[in-house]
Amino acid sequence: MGPGHALRALEAVEAVGLERRSDLYWTLHSVLVNRRDQQPIFDQCFHVFWRDPKILERMMQLLLPQLETDRPVEREQPSRRVGEALGPEKLPGQGEGEEEAKEPEIELDAVLTWSAREQLQGKDFEQMSAEELEEARKAIARLRLPIMEVRTRRFTPDPRAVRIDLRRTLRRSLRGGAASIDLVRKRPRTRHPPLVILCDVSGSMARYSRMLLLFMHTLASDRDRVSSFVFGTRLTNITRYLRFRDVDQALARVGEVVQDWSGGTRIGACLAEFNRTWSRRVLGQGAVVLLITDGLDRDAGEGLAAEMERLHKSCRRLIWLNPLLRFDAYQPISAGARAMIRHVDELRSVHNLQSLEELTRVLSEERPRRAEGLSEWVAASERRVV
Repeated sequence: MGPGHALRALEAVEAVGLERRSDLYWTLHSVLVNRRDQQPIFDQCFHVFWRDPKILERMMQLLLPQLETDRPVEREQPSRRVGEALGPEKLPGQGEGEEEAKEPEIELDAVLTWSAREQLQGKDFEQMSAEELEEARKAIARLRLPIMEVRTRRFTPDPRAVRIDLRRTLRRSLRGGAASIDLVRKRPRTRHPPLVILCDVSGSMARYSRMLLLFMHTLASDRDRVSSFVFGTRLTNITRYLRFRDVDQALARVGEVVQDWSGGTRIGACLAEFNRTWSRRVLGQGAVVLLITDGLDRDAGEGLAAEMERLHKSCRRLIWLNPLLRFDAYQPISAGARAMIRHVDELRSVHNLQSLEELTRVLSEERPRRAEGLSEWVAASERRVV
């Protein structure tokens, strides 16, 4: 919640009043709950607070099992986010004597070193706590992208090369009156290709948008020729804002510019705007495109196949990063996914630190146009749900 949500909630409560608890519940629900997955979190916060108004003054227990009510209390596991929000912080000096009295254990040291790091690497961003998200943010900031070098049409002087530079050879021979001819050699110049990132920031991608924006900021700080775009119901170019060295300042500027956070998704319309306005500017010299989206399109894939085909033909490689691949049973059977899977070179997951590190290795290597195993995904997209 931001300050805007709190102000709107206060205005709504002033308009409805506090006579009945059910009215207060649905008033706050209408203002604070924007997605289906927020419903259980809001419900837990509301009912836990009214079961014990002093919940902020004690440590969070399993939804207060010692509380006696007329009906039996269901001992459900509280949400991690609810526990962190309602659990009080440890007071300075509290419990210091107890910690000093305890003897250090070897098992504790093992947990806090390699096993914790390995667990963080494979943990889904959605399941991370606030402390783990902060650690993941630091890990993303430390990522470095090995730059893949590709051959260009230009040449650079090289005395050990095989190819002879005829123009420079003749020009040098004129300096000595053509009495002697010294051969000048050249080799093809190599340079890393441009990188273009198209990131979905709609409601279905809201759980991963911030971490992916951190990853985009890391890429923009680590190499040049990186163009970044976000889209939901409209396309927004955020390349200049990610150039700020301070990541908090960069994300704050992005938040001011982007107006369609956590809204609907119009992938086809946004890609059409990109192909019409930006493709000739940023897709030159064999650019690599990262398309980050779950493929859930509000327009049911209308016009998406044609725009994906145009985008695929305009770049060197088109990699689709889909966080839904974290599920083993995922199949690209939605209208948007079926239209996209036929026009990508590679399909990868992006939901934890391990997947981001694997992506950096993929971008640092020269790979074939179409990855192995993609035909299986195309075949799966042709299946129909009965």
